[in-house]
Amino acid sequence: MRSIKLAILGLGTVGAGTVKLLQENLTEIKRRTGCDIEITHVGTRRDRPDLNLEGVKQSSDLLEIVRQPDVDIVIEVIGGIDFAEELMVEAIKHGKHIVTANKALIAEKGNELFALADKAGVFIAYEAAVAGGIPIIKVMRESLAANQIERLAGIINGTGNFILSEMQSGASFETALAQAQELGYAEADPTFDVQGIDAAHKLTILASIAFGIPLQFDKVFCEGIDIIQQADVEYARELGFSIKHLGLAIRQTGQEQNKIELRVHPTLIPTHRLITHVSGVKNAVMVKSDALGNSMYYGAGAGAGPTASAIVADVMDLVRALANPGAANQLVPHLAFQPDQISELPIADISEVISAYYLRLTTIDELGVLTRVTRILSDHGINIESIIQKRTQNNQAVPIIITTQRVLESKIDAAIRALESLEAVNTPIVRLRIEELN
Repeated sequence: MRSIKLAILGLGTVGAGTVKLLQENLTEIKRRTGCDIEITHVGTRRDRPDLNLEGVKQSSDLLEIVRQPDVDIVIEVIGGIDFAEELMVEAIKHGKHIVTANKALIAEKGNELFALADKAGVFIAYEAAVAGGIPIIKVMRESLAANQIERLAGIINGTGNFILSEMQSGASFETALAQAQELGYAEADPTFDVQGIDAAHKLTILASIAFGIPLQFDKVFCEGIDIIQQADVEYARELGFSIKHLGLAIRQTGQEQNKIELRVHPTLIPTHRLITHVSGVKNAVMVKSDALGNSMYYGAGAGAGPTASAIVADVMDLVRALANPGAANQLVPHLAFQPDQISELPIADISEVISAYYLRLTTIDELGVLTRVTRILSDHGINIESIIQKRTQNNQAVPIIITTQRVLESKIDAAIRALESLEAVNTPIVRLRIEELN
């Protein structure tokens, strides 16, 4: 039985979880792969007496580890971009296959890294980079390979989903964020989660696999959840919606040239859609494709066990390829499409998106305000779906909540500018997008 040798770079939560999973399920892994799998090196700056690392070489010199002859597969779980990229380039130069959970690195540097790996005849596997233990990348690269994918809609950041779930139960944004930090779901600096950057990294990867386009993180429209107040959650519920922080990748059709929408933002979704019931730190991805139709993939989006599950599954794929000469050439290409078939489809600007909208205005209480508001919307070609006008205790600030029918985003932008120029509108207008997800 051939022995495949692994190096694990990083022994944080995910790295330690990977060590434990490989050791605890080793018999099952051998039965499935037909190979022995041995951890020969770990890269760490501190001792881990809680892990069984007897016989494993430990070093803080990660670059030296990836050069070692007794390493077939490098598992990179240190995070970050610059040094992780340097490690991967060095590993590729030395003919090592790579497994990573590093979504930021793949989203921002993946095009170059995949090209290097293809040239060197090695493979970079990255299932764990998106949605933790949910095998969404394998599903799209393999199970849906015969489908043309029309749309992705995903709750792909557990921290943001936890915050919105708590707000659904009555908490303010600030309280829900503090609770997420206390439970370890959010970092002390929660910017990546709250502003949608983490979700944008993941959406970049999913969209490339779905549509056969280059990784283009810099073209994702990104809007955070910190604009949402508890009142918006309540008004949305009254209107029959839940608010979720969605990553959306949509193929625009019916035009001379197809465009792809890449956007991350808070979204009102009808409460009867299954994805609105995904709560807490769970993730879910809805895929709409021509042959299968709608499907949804749900599970734990982070954590030691779920992420290690995805990492070890990738390791097992590479082990099978290494154990069978020539099998590496049969691996599905990095972005699911043959490298020479990756297409430079244009990415739609957010102003070109068509959506329905939720608008919350706060106005002074005077005669004719609602008439002026509706006239401005009509003048901009925007059809109103519903209006709620709320009275407050002092009648000084009157919230008006409007939902519109589907319209071009540039028209909503122009209408908001006109509305905010009214003297009666005394605070910035909150604008959220509505998606039916049919």
